[in-house]
Amino acid sequence: MDILSLFELNGLVRETIECAMDGSYWVEAELSELRERGGHCYMELVQKEPNNHTPIAKASAKCWRTTWSLLQPRFQRVTGEKMRAGMKLLLRVSPQFHEQFGFSWIVSDIDPNYTMGDLARRRKEIIIKLREEGVIDLNKELTLPLFTQRIAVVSSESAAGYGDFCDQLLNNQQGFYFHVELFPAIMQGELIEKTIVAALNEINNRADDFDCVVIIRGGGATSDMSGFDTLLLAENVANFPLPVITGIGHERDECVIDLVAHTQMKTPTAVAAFLVDRLSRIADRIDDFEATIVGSVRQLIKIETMRLQRLSVALPHVFSALKIGNGAVLDNLFQRLTVNMNMKLREEKAKLDTQKQRVLPAIRQILENERHRLDFLTKRIEMSDPDLLLRRGYSITTRNGAVVTSQSQLSEGDTIETRFADGTVRSVVSHEEK
Repeated sequence: MDILSLFELNGLVRETIECAMDGSYWVEAELSELRERGGHCYMELVQKEPNNHTPIAKASAKCWRTTWSLLQPRFQRVTGEKMRAGMKLLLRVSPQFHEQFGFSWIVSDIDPNYTMGDLARRRKEIIIKLREEGVIDLNKELTLPLFTQRIAVVSSESAAGYGDFCDQLLNNQQGFYFHVELFPAIMQGELIEKTIVAALNEINNRADDFDCVVIIRGGGATSDMSGFDTLLLAENVANFPLPVITGIGHERDECVIDLVAHTQMKTPTAVAAFLVDRLSRIADRIDDFEATIVGSVRQLIKIETMRLQRLSVALPHVFSALKIGNGAVLDNLFQRLTVNMNMKLREEKAKLDTQKQRVLPAIRQILENERHRLDFLTKRIEMSDPDLLLRRGYSITTRNGAVVTSQSQLSEGDTIETRFADGTVRSVVSHEEK
């Protein structure tokens, strides 16, 4: 039995492969991993089932520095994308088996047009899906508010395009006011979809605070654009409750989110110019309306002034005619009023004379009665005069000015005065013992 060392066995494998597969092959594969080290590129290739995406074949591939330095720039220039995991590639490879490092495919060429076709196919599939869902034009059906001034911006805070957008918007020559609030997102690489969707969700929670959403990507680079060509991101933009304006900053054909957005502009500064110009056009319309209203009011004032002038001329004639026509009526009314008043005065005077004839005898009788009564009272008062009583022999006794009418009013030692017709006597009260 012949026994081989591992090195010898691997050598036989290498010779067999070199003899059986002495050429190069074009192969379709999906890039599952890519690493650069020392200028060389190391790839992991995979083929998946079309229906469930289960890997059915895997292989490692290498692209040496001299070849990679030529292939990578050409691929990015043609596709506008950097090679990344998930891309479909068409590679020209040749087999290599090394006794120490094992088997790998050596990449000598990559066809960027194939990847362009695959990206276009995937993009087309997304667009078809959006049309089937009926949402591709949904955001376009929204109406931008008349005064679009509250702007929610989805962008990278450090992006130059975001700074240019804010500067152009906030320092516009017309002096229009804009409120801009940034919702940060990563605008390059594999996190584009995730971070933009998260930013849109945050804006959606405050939808009443904004008039529209602006998605901008500064710098003008064309790499990593496929991150904007995803079904999930497109569905979020299409179904968003506010108008979405995009300014991704690329020169190639529009992204999927450009297709579903309300308005698409090429760059962030173009978005800012669009918003300023739109507000400027509205301001011009307001000025036009103002001029129209002022002109209409002036014309109306002119017409009414002429009408008032015509009335001022016609009014004296109308008044004169009315005065002449109604003069006789007024005179007749005045005469009737005078006659009626005189008759009424005569009637009232007769009534007063009648009342006077009735009242005077009654008054005389009352006065006569009262005079008799007064005479009677006078005589009674004269008869009650104390001096008259004193002259008749009576006396009046007082104590401290008060008339004494009973002994019980006096006490032992009281001083009393007794008044007679011819004088007054003072006495001190003394009770006799019985």
